[in-house]
Amino acid sequence: MKRIAILGCENSHADAFLRCIAEKEAFSDVEVIGAYSDDRGAAERLKETFNVPILESYSEAVGRIDGLVITARHGDNHYRYAKPYIESGIPMFIDKPITVREDEAVELMRALKARGVRICGGSSLKQDVFVQRLKKEREDNVGGKTVGGYVRAPYQSKNEYGGFYFYAQHLVEMVCEIFGRYPLSVTARRNGSRIHVLFHYAEYDCVGLFCDENYTYYASRMAENGTSSFDIPSTEEWFEREFGEFYRLLSGGRQSATYQDVFAPVFIMNAIDRSLKSGREENVAYQE
Repeated sequence: MKRIAILGCENSHADAFLRCIAEKEAFSDVEVIGAYSDDRGAAERLKETFNVPILESYSEAVGRIDGLVITARHGDNHYRYAKPYIESGIPMFIDKPITVREDEAVELMRALKARGVRICGGSSLKQDVFVQRLKKEREDNVGGKTVGGYVRAPYQSKNEYGGFYFYAQHLVEMVCEIFGRYPLSVTARRNGSRIHVLFHYAEYDCVGLFCDENYTYYASRMAENGTSSFDIPSTEEWFEREFGEFYRLLSGGRQSATYQDVFAPVFIMNAIDRSLKSGREENVAYQE
């Protein structure tokens, strides 16, 4: 059996992953030895629904597991939860946002790299079939070179899980996956409850629209000779693909993205935040 623990089980990922384990033959050799949350009620709910033991502390499973799933709603908890397990070198799934603070992102990334900890995670939107189709069209120059793009996704202006950072990685991850992981800079403006962001790349710009508490996803790629656009419906398949990626790591597979690719959205979100406050174009301060 492949033994894992789930830390921070307040959101839908914990339930979806546990359903995958319970219902999908491909994951039948996964055993969840326990779940932890700062919100005790969230862990108790998983115990009632899926019969998952409750961990009394987030470090309780050190030395007892083969892989770790971190799905805390507040990104500030992700490094704290991961830290006790890094030395063991076990693979990890870390939900969005990977972290909130740039200094923590750098410290966590360097620690993971130093121990060779294989990771996956971030926003589930990068798993979407339409997002992947637009990515391939850009890579293959379908309709000619990319001249721009447009992505719409929700965010939450008011929450107790890091404010803007709680949901923002969904849009950022879609932009990164379709148009390239590393926009050079961003220009962000707030208009009422909406936020417009211009993601500046070397050869084109992409527009991002954050809509507060409006859970519509949309993506469009503009090429020299045409446009591809998709409404993106929410689906449980996102979670199954995410867990499948983690399962491959758990089974000894190679990490599919670089550490820099996984952590890039943290630096982009911080640049957006700076631009909203400064009213200016802000460079993305990527670090390794």
